[in-house]
Amino acid sequence: MGGGGQQTESESSCGRGGGVFTWEEVQRHSHKGDQWLVIDRKVCNITDWVKRHPGGARVISHYAGEDATDAFAAFHPEPDFVRKFLKPLLIGELATSEPNQDRDKNSVLTQAFRELREEVEREGLFRTQPLFFCLHLGHILLLEALAYLLIWVYGTGWLQTLLCAVILATSQSQAGWLQHDFGHLSVFKKSRWNHLLHKFVIGHLKGASANWWNHRHFQHHAKPNIFSKDPDVNMLHTFVLGKTQPVEYGIKKIKYMPYNHQHQYFFLIGPPMLIPVYFHIQIMQTMFFRRDWVDLVWSMSYYLRYFTCYTPFYGVFGAVALISFVRFLESHWFVWVTQMNHIPMDIDHEKHEDWLTMQLKATCNIEQSFFNDWFSGHLNFQIEHHLFPTMPRHNYCRVAPLVRKVCEKHGVTYQEKTLWSGFRDVVSSLRESGDLWLDAYLHK
Repeated sequence: MGGGGQQTESESSCGRGGGVFTWEEVQRHSHKGDQWLVIDRKVCNITDWVKRHPGGARVISHYAGEDATDAFAAFHPEPDFVRKFLKPLLIGELATSEPNQDRDKNSVLTQAFRELREEVEREGLFRTQPLFFCLHLGHILLLEALAYLLIWVYGTGWLQTLLCAVILATSQSQAGWLQHDFGHLSVFKKSRWNHLLHKFVIGHLKGASANWWNHRHFQHHAKPNIFSKDPDVNMLHTFVLGKTQPVEYGIKKIKYMPYNHQHQYFFLIGPPMLIPVYFHIQIMQTMFFRRDWVDLVWSMSYYLRYFTCYTPFYGVFGAVALISFVRFLESHWFVWVTQMNHIPMDIDHEKHEDWLTMQLKATCNIEQSFFNDWFSGHLNFQIEHHLFPTMPRHNYCRVAPLVRKVCEKHGVTYQEKTLWSGFRDVVSSLRESGDLWLDAYLHK
C-alpha cells in the first residue's frame, strides 16, 4: 500500500462529516444494503443513493468498500457539479495514518496516473473539435440517404438490395460509434446536451435505448473483464473466458456447451446473433420492464421512419427481412471490433487493482491507420479510451504517446497489435480457454 498524505478540503471534499475511519472499516461496508466508498480520502455512505444514481445502481455499487477516486474522475466531466450530490452522503474521512489506496493497489502507479491526468487536462486533450463530430454525423446521414435513393432509383433487385443492406449496415455501425461518443459525455461540455444527442443517435438513428446502454456499458468501463461486474464477460454459460473460469467449470464438471469447440461455434452464435437476437430482446425487455417510455418513443421513431421508407418497396415482410439482414451484418462488425481488444486479455475475478493496472490488463490497442480509426470508431485506441472515457476520440492519438511513456517508465505492459492479429487472437484465446476447460473436466 502507498503512503497517506491528507489532501486539502478545497481540493477533495465531497462534503463534511465527523467520522474518522480505517480502510478495514470501510471495506466492511461493501454489501447490498450497506455500502460505503471513498473519494479523495472522503468516506461517503452511498447505501440509499445507489438507486438514484444516474449511471445505474450497479456501476457505483461495484466500488463499494474501496477507493473510487479515479473512477469518479473518469466518469464525471463536471466534477464540481456532481460533488453537490455527494455532500449529503459524506460521513467522514480516512484516518491520517491510512494510505490513499485500499488493499494492495499500487500507490506509485496510482500517483503516476493522476499526474498523467493532470498533464492531459493541461494540454487541453479533453476539449472537443465540433467539426469532427459534425462531419461524422453528416456521413452517417449521407449513407442513410444513399441507401434509400439506391432503391428508389434503381429498384429492388437482388444486387441493389444487397448493396443497400451493406450501406445501411455501415451507417448503423458508424452511428453506433457516434452514440458511444455522446454516451460517454465526450462531445459537449454540458452533460445534458450529450444525453439529449445520445438519445437521438441511439434511439432515432439506431432504434435502441440510451439508458440500457448507459447502465450496461459503464459497468464494463468501471470493472472491465471482471466476472460478476462486467456484463460483457457474462456469457450466459455459452462460452468460458480467460484462464480461471474454464478451470473452475471443468473442476465442477459444468458442461452447458462443448467448450473445447467454442472457437468453432463462436462463428455461429457469436457475431451473427449478438445484435439481432440477444441485444434486441434485452433492449426491448429493459424498456418495458423499467417503463422507460422516453427511450421507447425514441426507439419507435427509428422503426417508424425505417418502415415508412422501405415498406412501399418491399412490403412489411420484405422490410423486416432487410432490417434483419442489416442487423446481421452490423453484428459481425460490432463483435469483432469490440472483442479483439478484450477477449484475448486478462479475464478474472475481482482483484481490487489500481485504475491503471486494471485497465491495461483488460485492454489492448490496434495499430493506427485511417481505416482502422474509421472502422473501429477509434476504439483501436482502447487503452486510452478506458483510461480516459470522457476524452473526445480524435485526441486518442495525441494522448497515446503519453500513456505509453508512463507504462514504459513503470514496467506496465502496453499491448498494440495489427487488426488481423486482433481478430485472430479472439479465436485463439477461445480455443485456449476451451482446452483448459477440457483438461480440467477430464483430469481434475
